[in-house]
Amino acid sequence: MKLGVCWYPEQWPEALWASDVARMAALGLRFVRIGEFAWSRIEPEPGQFEWDWLDRAVDLAHAAGLQVVMGTPTATPPKWLVDAHPEILARGRDGQLRGFGSRRHYCFSSDVYLEQAKRITALMAARYGRHPAVVAWQTDNEYGCHDTVVSTSDAAKAGFRRWLADRYGDVAALNAAWGLSFWSQEYRNFDEVDAPFGTVTESHPAHRLDWQRYSSAMVERFNAAQVEILRAASPGRDIVHNFMGLFTEFDHYAVGRQLDVATWDSYPIGFLGQGPFTSADKARYLRTGHPDLTAFHHSLYRACGRGRWWVIEQQPGPVNWAAWNPAPAKGAVELWGWEAVAQGAERMSWFRWRQAPTGQEAMHAGLNRPDNQPAAAWPEVAALAAGLAALGPLPARGQADVALLFDYDSVWAVQSQPQGRDQDALATAMAWHTAARRLGLSVDVVPPDADLAGYRLVLLPVQVVVDDGLAQRLAASGAQVLAGPRTGSKTRDFAIPPALPPDGLQALIDIRVARVESLPPGISLAVGNGGVVTGWMEDVEAGEGVAVQSRLDDGRGLWFAAGRAHYLAGGVDAGLLGRVMAEVAAAAGLAVQDLGPDVRVERLGDLRFLFNYGPTAVDLPILPIIGSNPVPPAGVAIWREDA
Repeated sequence: MKLGVCWYPEQWPEALWASDVARMAALGLRFVRIGEFAWSRIEPEPGQFEWDWLDRAVDLAHAAGLQVVMGTPTATPPKWLVDAHPEILARGRDGQLRGFGSRRHYCFSSDVYLEQAKRITALMAARYGRHPAVVAWQTDNEYGCHDTVVSTSDAAKAGFRRWLADRYGDVAALNAAWGLSFWSQEYRNFDEVDAPFGTVTESHPAHRLDWQRYSSAMVERFNAAQVEILRAASPGRDIVHNFMGLFTEFDHYAVGRQLDVATWDSYPIGFLGQGPFTSADKARYLRTGHPDLTAFHHSLYRACGRGRWWVIEQQPGPVNWAAWNPAPAKGAVELWGWEAVAQGAERMSWFRWRQAPTGQEAMHAGLNRPDNQPAAAWPEVAALAAGLAALGPLPARGQADVALLFDYDSVWAVQSQPQGRDQDALATAMAWHTAARRLGLSVDVVPPDADLAGYRLVLLPVQVVVDDGLAQRLAASGAQVLAGPRTGSKTRDFAIPPALPPDGLQALIDIRVARVESLPPGISLAVGNGGVVTGWMEDVEAGEGVAVQSRLDDGRGLWFAAGRAHYLAGGVDAGLLGRVMAEVAAAAGLAVQDLGPDVRVERLGDLRFLFNYGPTAVDLPILPIIGSNPVPPAGVAIWREDA
């Protein structure tokens, strides 16, 4: 595993550069990411290029033994380009123009901007594509950040109409698929279809879902154009993109299939405040991040990269962009590094080398303070580098015990027609992931088209569409299957299935969802053998051979089982979810143990890792080779398990 840092030489006097790269190498860093925000320095006037400064920076890094991940600068089109082509700007859902003065101020649907992005990408690839220091390319930066996937520009509306025509063929098929006889919403031609925003009351849910699908396809189109250029001009280099946490506005699996490696930007404390956690959890994990938030994303992006993934931005201290920005606990920066190691990351770099004294991110910590003295994270980075050197070559991460299906289309489906204002498919998936990890189970987050062979337990927290392929793979897997409410609740065209939900699962378990209800906050339904249901409950009709394992106090069935298939008809509390999952895991032949809220374990070949996110030390029955016993708060212990 190689360690690195995000470096912005264009923002600092050149007199610092040689010292920068020398100190990076001495710290144990092996690569830098540069260039992703530098368009105005590369091309300060249209067609006028100043490459010399970037040439010198790349050469300095190379001379110091550092590899370079070069970013294409398309996330920040310069002012002269915006002034020359204002049509490249996006518009929000409210129709408001999203102008210059920040970043990500472009519309993915703009053909004009696509050509400009291809132009600057081709020029950078021609200049640096075969440089011996350049080992990888990052396309753009954080697609969709700041709510920029969905645009309602004229280009987006025109592109959506073309996309609908390609998808449905003729407008009659569109009217039928969406069910537009409802409320007299039928169209005579595709040109009549507008953006599904600004309507008197809610717009048609199928319209909103398809707009999100189209918007995601535009991200795929934009990324693919850069990838094609980079592959031709820079053979043998990895092509990556840096995805984000808690972000679901486009299909990351689809973009990941275009790349060699999926990378993501890990900010455990920054994301904690934005995540679906209780106020008690946010207080308890204020300085470490939630025990399962980072691991969920590591696993998700491992799936997006088809096994290959990096952390390209790692939080080194307080950030600037959250509502509040606490500092990490002592040890947390090193803990986050080891967590990436345990999950099989190939590389990890910190954002950033030196804290900037100006700009929107001036309050964002780096490995150095603005006065160029080492910041608080420095010794923890040094400790991680020394620990990695001591361990030597790392084993590969094998397949986990559990596959947890996570589907972007299902997230959009719930958002398009939530039926309960607080329904959140991502939050549900993360809660199920936490339940499994608290039991000591290893978990792979996988897409709905994943090969499920070899998994002992398959979890479907919210899989709204279960197509024939997924149904067949579930049946053939031999795994225990635990599905949650809303599974198979819609067809691909967003209609209730003719045979009622859970469509696609009924070959495994003979049940029908006859009615659903959503419950407001503060309302719960008691479960006969302990626990409660909140948020969502379904009335289920069960056929012969289906056992009701758990019921509400009012008599309604909650947990239904038949053979290897299990269905939960309500949104159960964490304790009950853990008990159900433990029983199903035991039926799958998996050993489980309740690790409690703070401790998590991972395996990597013969290496075993324990992470302590809690406020008190944890005793181990073994002497670790990395870390101490007892394991302190925000501490890590690593040991080898005998074969």
